[in-house]
Amino acid sequence: METKAKRTLVKSAPELWGLADDLERMELWMAGVLGSADRVPIKVTRRDPERALAWSRDAGGDYCAIALELAESGFGTAVRIIAHHPGGHPASETLERLLDELGSPERKPFRNA
Repeated sequence: METKAKRTLVKSAPELWGLADDLERMELWMAGVLGSADRVPIKVTRRDPERALAWSRDAGGDYCAIALELAESGFGTAVRIIAHHPGGHPASETLERLLDELGSPERKPFRNA
């Protein structure tokens, strides 16, 4: 099954890349698409900095892959996510949450000067 999500986020491609190109985060997103409570080991299959990132389930179980594409778009970056998955779990909701996570402001802890 294939599920897609797309949104323009008010962040630069370098900012989004810094968030997305993170092993733990990719494993958690894979878990979300598969409906797993635990991180799912992944293998990066494509890495084109600030443009495209793709990964698949490393081993075991049904095939699952996620691809993330970034493109400049006016005052932000167009983000497109495609997941190839076995189905049975609402992947579209997971991809929308993933876009929410990427688009949310990064909060830094308050520090006393």
